[in-house]
Amino acid sequence: MALVMHSSLVMHPGEWLKSEVIDAQGIAIGSLANAIGVSRQTVSSLLNGRTALSADMAIRFEKLFGIKADTLCRMQTAYSLVQARSHEHKIKVNKRLLAA
Repeated sequence: MALVMHSSLVMHPGEWLKSEVIDAQGIAIGSLANAIGVSRQTVSSLLNGRTALSADMAIRFEKLFGIKADTLCRMQTAYSLVQARSHEHKIKVNKRLLAA
């Protein structure tokens, strides 16, 4: 039997990074962007949950803060799956096309 995480326990990794690391340490978005070599807009979009965390970005955070990229990527996958599940009733497939 597979364990299913309740959707209320899932958080966007960018929002988690913002609340638990960036804000907690008083780091400015511009300074963070410079430190990891991306634009301020890219960092802002991620930390505000508007864009998904890429593997490349996860590695940047790992190198800067020591938070494992694997953990951040699992957080993103869990978050993305909860988002997809919220509208799975709209996803249509046609099994008959495989019965050829």
